Amino acid sequence: MEQLQAQHMRLLAHVEMEHQRSLMHRINWSSRLIGIRGARGVGKTTMLLQHIKQTYGTDPTVALYASLDHLYFARHSLLELAEEFHKKGGKALYLDEVHKYEGWSREIKNIYDGFPDLQIIFTGSSLLNILNAEADLSRRCVSYDMQGLSFREYLLFKQNIVLPAISLGELLTHPLDAAQCVLAVCKPLQHFDLYLKEGYYPFFLEQNIDYITQVQKVVSLILEIELPQLGNVDIANVRKLRSLLSVISTGVPFAVDISKMAQIAELNRNTIVSYLAHLSRAKLINLLYSDLQNIKRMQKPDKIYMENCNLLHALSLTHVETGTERETFFVNQLSYRHQLEYARHGDFLIDGEYTIEVGGQSKDGKQIADVPNAFIAADNIEYTLGNKIPLWLFGFLY
Repeated sequence: MEQLQAQHMRLLAHVEMEHQRSLMHRINWSSRLIGIRGARGVGKTTMLLQHIKQTYGTDPTVALYASLDHLYFARHSLLELAEEFHKKGGKALYLDEVHKYEGWSREIKNIYDGFPDLQIIFTGSSLLNILNAEADLSRRCVSYDMQGLSFREYLLFKQNIVLPAISLGELLTHPLDAAQCVLAVCKPLQHFDLYLKEGYYPFFLEQNIDYITQVQKVVSLILEIELPQLGNVDIANVRKLRSLLSVISTGVPFAVDISKMAQIAELNRNTIVSYLAHLSRAKLINLLYSDLQNIKRMQKPDKIYMENCNLLHALSLTHVETGTERETFFVNQLSYRHQLEYARHGDFLIDGEYTIEVGGQSKDGKQIADVPNAFIAADNIEYTLGNKIPLWLFGFLY
């Protein structure tokens, strides 16, 4: 355990506390068992370390951080660590990347049941199935999903611009007030384009890295390691999935033709549908359906988007279309905490109530003229104009 304690102290000594993700303040850290899922690179490890340092300081005898890919676990079990840590007065175990430890859910359940005064906080891949894992944790675990940076968080991390999050209801009912609140502090359009290209993953703060190359590495690790391990994807098909992602990222956006996709990827139809679901859970793409209650959802989505605009720019083989970029941003920001559907009138239906059409500043909204609760999310505008709301403002929802 001394090796883990030494690693714990080294990491805490170097973690910066200035910038914190909004999720940090939404998590109920008093829960006995907390699970946090998220794609590679979104900042799960940093958030764990920040919470430990903020709550317990750097003493590893009370709270201990352990990454489950550490060599310690080649000779010791997670249960052994918990027992030794508890005997010496430990109160909270922070377990990072549990998906790299075989049988993680069973051992965490045993720790939870066997040490009632020990708190467990763990993180894992977005592919992690917490509720239907080998051991049923559904009654015990409070789970959270972590996404990449919102535009609001990007402004905080990059420019030290501190602004509050805006609820969707507030944004749609008082969009002018919301926009003025931001415009009183900064010029959002000055920063928006760079955010769309290189602002979603917090590692843009690291010195001397090629951001686009780093994003491509994240994709490779998900395709080559996480999907085969956690998604039952045949390793022989990884090259085909990579090719499929390139096709999707070049779409405008990608209208779904399963038969054509199966031909491109050299896979059968059922495999394509299954793999699309895995790519969605891996946070590489977003799937949109026109009717969430319809049985067709089991067959194919209506539209496919890259999960975020940074992926779109990193993987596209051609120039990224402005319209695709706008819609990808909107789907990414809204799907995090809201139900999003592909709309028959306009572009998107949010929470079954609000219709949104996404476009440029000249968008006239004819498609939604007679639709109740309909708005235009317009690019390249600063203020609300009638039912036109600045597109960038939807980046302030978290």
